Amino acid sequence: MGNIVNEISINAPIEKIWSILTDLALLDQYDPTVKKSTLISNDRTGLGAKRRVTMFDGKNWFEEKVTVFEINKALTYQLTDCSFPIKGLKHSYSFEKTGNEIKVRQVMEYTVKFGLLGKVLDSLMIRKQSDTGIKKFFAGLKQFAEKN
Repeated sequence: MGNIVNEISINAPIEKIWSILTDLALLDQYDPTVKKSTLISNDRTGLGAKRRVTMFDGKNWFEEKVTVFEINKALTYQLTDCSFPIKGLKHSYSFEKTGNEIKVRQVMEYTVKFGLLGKVLDSLMIRKQSDTGIKKFFAGLKQFAEKN
C-alpha cells in the first residue's frame, strides 16, 4: 500500500475550509484537474454522501463517498470506483490552527491494481502523478478559500 502526505496552510476560518471540502458538488470550482463533480447521492454533504468526478482530461473519472465526517476535525473520502489503475484509495484530512491560518493535512492511502506490474507503474509514474495532482488541488483550495 502506498501513502502520500501533503499539507498546506490556508488563511481562512476552519468553518469556511470545512464547508468547501465537504460540499461534494463544489470540487470542480477549485480543483484545476477536475472537469465536473456530480452528486450521486441525495445528500450534498455529510456521512455517506457520494460524488462522481470527471477529470479534466475527459477520459478518467472516479466515484467516492464520505466515510468519516467529524465537523472541523476529521474528514475521509473512500474511492468506490474509478478508471485509474487503483483498487483501493482513501484520503483523510485533518486540521490544525497555526496562528491566523489553518494547516490542512491530507494523507492518501492507496493500493494499485495489476500486482507486480502495478507496483512498478506506481514507482515510475502513479505516485508522482498523484502527488502532483494533490498539490494542484491544494493550491486551488487555498486560492478559493482565501478569495471567496
